Amino acid sequence: MLKKWFITKNVFLAVRPFSALKDSFREGYTTQKLVKDIIAGLTVGVIAIPLSMALAIASGVPPQHGLYTAIVAGIIIALAGGSRFNISGPTAAFVVILYPVTQQFGLSGLLMATLLSGIILVIMALFRLGRLIEYIPLPVTLGFTCGIGITIGTLQIKDFFGLTIDKMPEHYIGKVQAIITALPTINWADAMVGIVTLLVLINWHKLRLPVPGHLPAVIIGTLLSLVLIHFGYHVASIGSAFEYTLPDGSTGHGIPSVLPQFALPWNIPNAQGEVIEWNFAIIQNILPAAFSMAVLGAIESLLCAVVLDNMTDTKHHSNNELLAQGLGNIAAPFLGGITATAAIARSAANVKAGGQSPIASIVHALLVLFALLFFAGALSYLPLSSMAALLLMVAWNMANVPQIIHLARRSGRNEIAVLTTCLVLTVIFDMVIAISVGVLLASLLFIRTIAEMTKSFEIAHPEDLDDVLVYRISGPLFFAAADNLFADLHEKTVHTDHEIRHIVLQCSAVTVLDAGGIHALTRFVQHMLPHQELYMCNMQFQPLRMIVKSNMLTEIQKINFSTDLKETYNKIRLVEAEDKKSEE
Repeated sequence: MLKKWFITKNVFLAVRPFSALKDSFREGYTTQKLVKDIIAGLTVGVIAIPLSMALAIASGVPPQHGLYTAIVAGIIIALAGGSRFNISGPTAAFVVILYPVTQQFGLSGLLMATLLSGIILVIMALFRLGRLIEYIPLPVTLGFTCGIGITIGTLQIKDFFGLTIDKMPEHYIGKVQAIITALPTINWADAMVGIVTLLVLINWHKLRLPVPGHLPAVIIGTLLSLVLIHFGYHVASIGSAFEYTLPDGSTGHGIPSVLPQFALPWNIPNAQGEVIEWNFAIIQNILPAAFSMAVLGAIESLLCAVVLDNMTDTKHHSNNELLAQGLGNIAAPFLGGITATAAIARSAANVKAGGQSPIASIVHALLVLFALLFFAGALSYLPLSSMAALLLMVAWNMANVPQIIHLARRSGRNEIAVLTTCLVLTVIFDMVIAISVGVLLASLLFIRTIAEMTKSFEIAHPEDLDDVLVYRISGPLFFAAADNLFADLHEKTVHTDHEIRHIVLQCSAVTVLDAGGIHALTRFVQHMLPHQELYMCNMQFQPLRMIVKSNMLTEIQKINFSTDLKETYNKIRLVEAEDKKSEE
């Protein structure tokens, strides 16, 4: 009982909620820092308003749910989190996972999957899995983020050009075929608005203004769409594409200017007014998606925290951040929010705007809430093609082409193979398969590389010892390298010009010896001729400890161990002297 109590205590001590907020106030939170947080929060809020709506639309749900996510998750995760600069909300990386869930189970299914992903994230935090994310290799991360960027970019082509597609196919190849088939239905007014918005986004930085380009680009696109509508052209907007129904039964177009309403995720009806009858089988169906959301949320939020640490020379608390992400994703579905995680672009903008603490994220969420309550009517005029242009820009940034080119130039074939594999699997299948296969492939290639580094070199021995072979082993003697190395040594000892009675292995450069290495060593002793003796010297601590643990094996007991080569040679001389005496 006492043991169980200690285990439980250690698990919960792994996380310390509100750690980032506590760190900020512990260092001294002044009025000057508050002003900086307010400015940074307003700056990020301007970016978050159009992006949150665009990401909700891309995920297959009405745009207000993106705003609800930025409000609820933005506040909860900031307060409870382990990174003082992370800005959390809906992100583009989730679109490829959320959209299929929405298509199959509707809004209720998406909210339930979000709730489950939050529970998984909390479990990951309690079991201290935050540091494990650091072991995902860079080519894997670049590969699946680029794959996500390609998929998101493909999904935006429909709204960007105003194509008529009744239902987007589930698989990527089908999506591409549907888009190509629908190209003759292009709406040139939608396309013009999308292109102008994208051009403004691309070139806004040249003006060197302190205002981010997201909102100005959307405003310019909206004004152009109003002009085109005035002249009789049709431009799809949030108001024309989405309707809502309030609890009192009243309906409207666009976004409702009300606070997020509390509702049980499992009781929310779908578009046809039907409520899903939740059972174990349906939960099993959405559980893989929930797991994917949790894994991606963990990876993206912790990668974001690492990036911000490098920008600000601070240190985040990984498990605390996972706990906060979990709590945010548990709470958000009850207020209409979809899956949230830390957004790298918005978080970096927060740092560049002078953000000092999690208060900046809270200010950003309050600005989104203010826009929802007082500017919902204006937001309904935003063109869908402008929203698609925003996400095309996000997709390009996610693809991270410059970094991929840099990696390809300075890395070997192994890294390129891992990156390409992850990219293709992400696009064709999904992120979990891509990461699983990518990490496995990267591990196998790394093991092969390390195994190839393990070599044996013959070194000179004293002239008075003619029947001795001395080899220096360099590298780890583990399962992937030991068999080949000892097989090679056996061939060298058998095919010699003269009889060999003593084999010496100098092991000062052997850093690791595992069970596979012990097995290969025992086989080597078994295959040695009966009159040959094996000597091992200069053992490091870890290999020596493995030898001690395996000392019960008969073959290991036959090995002569020495501290260095000098002692080994003296032992061999004594053996030969005794042999001569016995012969006389």
